Amino acid sequence: MNSSYPSNLTLEQWELLSGLIPAAKKGGRKRSVDIEAVVNAILYILCAGCAWRMLPHDFPNWKTVYHYFRQWRKDGTWQQIHERLRLWVRVSQNREPSPSEAIMDSQSVETATMVSKEVGYDSGKKIKGRKRHILIDTLGLVIVVVITAADVSEQAGAKQVLSKLLFDRHKIRTVTQQREYEHNSLLMLLLSILRHFDSTIALYSKHPCFIPT
Repeated sequence: MNSSYPSNLTLEQWELLSGLIPAAKKGGRKRSVDIEAVVNAILYILCAGCAWRMLPHDFPNWKTVYHYFRQWRKDGTWQQIHERLRLWVRVSQNREPSPSEAIMDSQSVETATMVSKEVGYDSGKKIKGRKRHILIDTLGLVIVVVITAADVSEQAGAKQVLSKLLFDRHKIRTVTQQREYEHNSLLMLLLSILRHFDSTIALYSKHPCFIPT
């Protein structure tokens, strides 16, 4: 495999990540593909933003790479990797492994013309595409992400974010929100449900110039 791509993992990064990749299933055919090359191929697609079929030929076949990408998405491997890496980063910064404070935000982005699912028009920002609703910790690390069409309101997206937060049972105590999220009865209902499990959870509004510290 060509090692010149800037998106490739370093030796140290692969050593950190390799233990989180699922082993081949017992009783099945022996895995013949280089899994490190598969991961590097996925990172190449992510960084280059190209189609799977345009994957350079010195990587494994694009169909094989896509198979692993899809399988790891379905079985929760990507989620586990993300949570483990977030934990490692927090500990390296002398923080508690699990965050207790979070910031809720959203952003609309344009999408490629061939994308037909989950696309809408954000009239406020004049963008046709998708909207990502995120909950991040005070280091800027993602805790929850929900992708919707761009015409989905901040309040509706926030309901999905808080629902996922409740389902995953994160140890969040304080959520800072945009002013756009205020005065929404269903959002307040979800917050009351969260407080049923932990009465210390609080919701605050942030100033437009708020910067996480």
